[in-house]
Amino acid sequence: MEEKYMKRAIELANMGKGFVNPNPLVGAVIVKDGKIIGEGYHECFGHAHAEVNAFLNATEDVTGADIYVTLEPCSHYGKTPPCALKIIEKKIKRVFISQLDPNPLVNSKGVKLLEDAGILVESGILEEETKAQNEIFLKYIQTKKPFVAMKYAMTLDGKIATKSRDSKWITNEKSRKFVHELRNQYMSIMVGVGTVIADDPSLDTRRDQPSRNPIRIVIDPKLEIPLDSKIIKTAKEIQTIVVAGMDTNETRIKKIRELGVEVLQKQANPNIDLESLLVDLGEKKIDSVLIEGGSFLHGQALLSNILDKAYIFIAPKMIGGKDALTPVGGNGIDAMKEAIQLSQIKYHYFDEDIMIEGNFTKYNTGETK
Repeated sequence: MEEKYMKRAIELANMGKGFVNPNPLVGAVIVKDGKIIGEGYHECFGHAHAEVNAFLNATEDVTGADIYVTLEPCSHYGKTPPCALKIIEKKIKRVFISQLDPNPLVNSKGVKLLEDAGILVESGILEEETKAQNEIFLKYIQTKKPFVAMKYAMTLDGKIATKSRDSKWITNEKSRKFVHELRNQYMSIMVGVGTVIADDPSLDTRRDQPSRNPIRIVIDPKLEIPLDSKIIKTAKEIQTIVVAGMDTNETRIKKIRELGVEVLQKQANPNIDLESLLVDLGEKKIDSVLIEGGSFLHGQALLSNILDKAYIFIAPKMIGGKDALTPVGGNGIDAMKEAIQLSQIKYHYFDEDIMIEGNFTKYNTGETK
């Protein structure tokens, strides 16, 4: 029975995707006399937490009820008061938690507050499911660096564009629609300047439901981004960061900044150090990055060992040609035994397209396998 109610709490938590970063996804369900009397989830960063919303939505007195929460109730004052104290105030009898919060400000302290108040607490219910659900938050809160995913679409013969660089469209409409779901979930999207020059993408989110646009990050060591590109033209509406080298022309930097773009300068020898960049992005409270190309940036990210996850779309098409682009460029590895292996593989089907989802790292620790 505990799993039944926790599954419902997990479903509720998913409704906050794209709106709570860098906070975790959290759902809560209040049960009394064998029926659900209140539900809630963390709806938006800075707003009420899941437990509070569940109390607000309760259809009857919650005294003596049980509450199921996907993440340990907070015990500290932040943007909102501690949820653990609210649970005590509402005279809840038992608290069921999926996973403890790894945040040092919270870890086990919420449980202690509840137990000291005489409330029975049980944890670990469907813990692996909620860890997977909150993989972005768990990595960010433990390492202070963003969770990084790589996404690309390719043909059966491993091409992302023809020899003339035409790439529209490899995948079908359903696959492309799912990409916008991903953009809604990740706080930022990263591309190389070559992709901007070749494709002139908007890198925004287009969904039927309410959504938010990711922060756009362009890796551009020589600051070659066209001033008439869609990204530059919309920079005052959608937050945009261009990462340039230290020796970039100051006049051009000033012009780009006047157009609403944040220019972040880093050493480029000759490429931007992506691992160092992640530290900078983490300091900006950016908890996640979705890398969408191009081929060279994918290769650099892979060999820099910064990737946590991959979303690889495969369409049943063939292009052929040795000059057609492949998804992961750069120098690559020398021996097959050095190949980087994905784990926790999942397969998703969008009509005739297949998407392979897999992790590069151990669950949520940033530690390599």
